[in-house]
Amino acid sequence: MRQTVSDFIIERLSAWGVERVYGYSGDGINGVMSALRRAEDKIRLIQPQHEEIGAFMASAHAKFTGTPGVCISTSGPGAVHLLNGLYDAKKDHMPAVAIVGQQARMSLGTDYQQEIDLTALYKDVAGDYVHMVSTPAQARHLVDQALRIAMARNAVTAIVIPNDVQDLPMEQPPASHGAVFSGIGYRRPQWLPTGEDLDAAAKVLDEGEKIAVLAGAGCKHAVDEVLALADKLGAGVAKAILAKTMIPDDVDYVTGTMGLLGTRPSQDMMNDCDTLLMIGTRFPYAEFLPADGQARAVQIDIDAEALGLRYPTEVNLQGDARATVAALLERVTGKGDRRWQNKIIDNTREWWQLMDERAAVEADPINPQKIFWSLNQRLPDDVMLVSDVGSATNWYARYLKIRRGMIGSVSGGLASMGNGVPYLLAAKFAYPDRPAVAMVGDGAMQMLGNQAVIGIAKYWRDWADPRAIVLVLNNRDLNQVSWEQRVMEGDPKFKTSQDLPDFAYDDYAAMLGLKGLRMNSADDIDRVWDEALAADRPVVINAYVDPEIGPLPPHIGFEQAKGFMSSVLKGDPDAFRMLKDSMKQVTAKW
Repeated sequence: MRQTVSDFIIERLSAWGVERVYGYSGDGINGVMSALRRAEDKIRLIQPQHEEIGAFMASAHAKFTGTPGVCISTSGPGAVHLLNGLYDAKKDHMPAVAIVGQQARMSLGTDYQQEIDLTALYKDVAGDYVHMVSTPAQARHLVDQALRIAMARNAVTAIVIPNDVQDLPMEQPPASHGAVFSGIGYRRPQWLPTGEDLDAAAKVLDEGEKIAVLAGAGCKHAVDEVLALADKLGAGVAKAILAKTMIPDDVDYVTGTMGLLGTRPSQDMMNDCDTLLMIGTRFPYAEFLPADGQARAVQIDIDAEALGLRYPTEVNLQGDARATVAALLERVTGKGDRRWQNKIIDNTREWWQLMDERAAVEADPINPQKIFWSLNQRLPDDVMLVSDVGSATNWYARYLKIRRGMIGSVSGGLASMGNGVPYLLAAKFAYPDRPAVAMVGDGAMQMLGNQAVIGIAKYWRDWADPRAIVLVLNNRDLNQVSWEQRVMEGDPKFKTSQDLPDFAYDDYAAMLGLKGLRMNSADDIDRVWDEALAADRPVVINAYVDPEIGPLPPHIGFEQAKGFMSSVLKGDPDAFRMLKDSMKQVTAKW
């Protein structure tokens, strides 16, 4: 049988090192599905329950493996469904490639069924590269360009394939004028700033007395260098949320996460520092950074567009984080005075004690902080952690003390609900011999998570370590937004928009052949975690938690306090419990 265009595309993906694709079938992509069937020994098709789940899995694949995630869908609605997961990859600067079907070429422009101008639709999410295969001879360079650009720019790219082209006999470019003969392969270079700029940055850091480091996801392969530089400078290290599992928390001068999801020692460090070093981060919330003019600043980033974006930096270093930090480490002078760093260390130790005390606050029925504190004591050394977006993200960011060897991620830039269980699935396909835990709110479970649990039930027997735990915080409330309504808008909780129906997530899991466990009271917490981590199959934990345990920011500002009290005075339906639980947390010993 002669090779089709679809056969060639799948073969070319394999040549680029792609081992798995996440795709959902449909008549607009049937040619590619047939090619995947013929090439099952080379590339495995993972079937999600929805195209959005598949795109989230592609994004998570990139985050966990460092290689491009590839998702495939049919034309029209399938291509539309991919967008949210692809935007997740775009906003977190992850390499992902979308391959989407299209109607036959001869019908384009006639408002044919499921016809959408896909190159226009994808022009934003895949703005670095999106093209349609109009003739077989294009397929070679379109695949090569899509993969190479995705890898080189940490970007989303897309290829649109009309269904009639998919089954055409493959043709290589002709030996004639206008033909393009592309090839495979890409390795990211190490970029180093000029010596002059490195010397200028070292001078700023040497002159600083109270240095704060803010580390982002760009530090993934530079952890040792970042910690060594911080220690030499007598600095503390705060983490953006995407770096949560990259920088270990058992290093004394690591203060934890930043911002609304952050810790008090991180915020105190930013408030008091005279020098700021930002590495591989586009941390968006400028109000949590030092005041404008307070600190001299140096920034390191591989992307020039990120430099000076959030704070007026004195020296901008465009370069690879690992090589650049290593070069700075050779240039800076070690700090003999450790009073600043010792203060940071003392504050951080006190913070962890406060977390323990806040977790012990009684609630009705369960304080969610206690669930995370209990998990923190039981985390396996090689665990993979994923957090969905919502109040769970607060507890994940603050309560889990990361050690070396642990990995994980969240939806950072897009902050999209529904990512948690798809991320867990992708992590388990990447590392089937490691345990994984997803922390998900009930809103995200009802939005997309319940569907993705079906995928766990379908595939878990393929994994060497079957432990894949989904913790569901069941408070019958879109809890993060309820608190935002109160604190940011000064409005009472809007029950019509916020209340959720109860759902037996544990029984649902058991119906699918998984293990379902339930936490009804604080007495259940330790037992359930022990049982889940020892289970012989994936587990869904249905944890009934108190929605009035507020995710308090590291410092409560005047506007936040005013908004909170305004929501009470306007008649918040849960005002009494909200005030009582909040006061218990606020009065926890510092």
